[in-house]
Amino acid sequence: MKFVVKSMTVGLLMLLVGACGETSSPPPVEFRIPVEVSDVMTDAVEDTIVTTGTLRPRESVVLTVETPGFLRLVRLESGERITEGTHVEKNGLVAEITGEDARLAARLEATQRHLEASDEELNRRQQLFDRRLIAEEDLFRARATYEDALHNFETSKRTLEKTRITTPIAGVVLQLARDANNQPVADGQKVTQGFEVARIAPIDNLIADIDLVGPELARVRPGQPVRIEHYAFENTMITGKVLRLSPAMDATTHTFRAEVEVDNGDELLRPGMFIQATIVTDRHQDVAVVPRDAVTERAGRDVVFVIDGQRARRQEVSLGLGNDDWIEVVDGVSPGERVVIRGLETLTDEARVRVTGP
Repeated sequence: MKFVVKSMTVGLLMLLVGACGETSSPPPVEFRIPVEVSDVMTDAVEDTIVTTGTLRPRESVVLTVETPGFLRLVRLESGERITEGTHVEKNGLVAEITGEDARLAARLEATQRHLEASDEELNRRQQLFDRRLIAEEDLFRARATYEDALHNFETSKRTLEKTRITTPIAGVVLQLARDANNQPVADGQKVTQGFEVARIAPIDNLIADIDLVGPELARVRPGQPVRIEHYAFENTMITGKVLRLSPAMDATTHTFRAEVEVDNGDELLRPGMFIQATIVTDRHQDVAVVPRDAVTERAGRDVVFVIDGQRARRQEVSLGLGNDDWIEVVDGVSPGERVVIRGLETLTDEARVRVTGP
């Protein structure tokens, strides 16, 4: 009896030891492809052309000397002499030509007195003629004297006015009285007829001349909005619009010239500046967009991989407008869905994935 108990005890111990020596196999590890994703967004998307151009005034005038003399530039209310960059009003005085002005003023005064006397005499003769007290020839002579006096007065007035150089338009002085060496001319310097005193132009509205290649020309039309940028004003967006397109190609550059009207109300830009112009050729508002990195090509078709739980579902899409970063999805996905933007190179339909960011 003792032998049986002892045998059972030993057998039980061996069974327990054997059980403890057995190891359970771990469950198989399931491989999931790491990916980064982005939401399908609702936004505006544009089709654009980015090019460069040079600014110029829409209109300008060059003021020149009409009668020889000595140049004297006008003084501002502050007492300072007018300079390049000064704003001038329409019909504003820019410079005067001295030396002959006193003599011309005296001549004008004399011709004015003669005109007044001739006018009085003509009126007196007219009254006498009406009363048949003088012959018609006497009236004709008085009228001829008056017309000569009027001509002399107007000539003297115009001659004196030529010593006062005024601007027919409002604007900014772009260039002011320079000599043959391009140095500023000092007051009192003798000038001759034809000497350029100033170039004036309004700069609140400028023209940007830009060049387009053939395929771009087909997408551009007058009236399209344009964004103007200059490196000196990085955080400032200046707007404009396409004004007109050249009907002929430049034989040298093989490009087409386009004129862009630039709204420069703050007068930050200046004629001669080199700018970047972004022409918005089309714009779709409130459409589904995805990052360009989300779109790939499989079997000749555009597809994205949409996250569905722990899997990535391949989805064919129809694309619309786009830029360097985003592209419109016309059909295939909806705002709020998530699409793969990193790690999609090896993805297949319904592949198991692990989202790592963002």
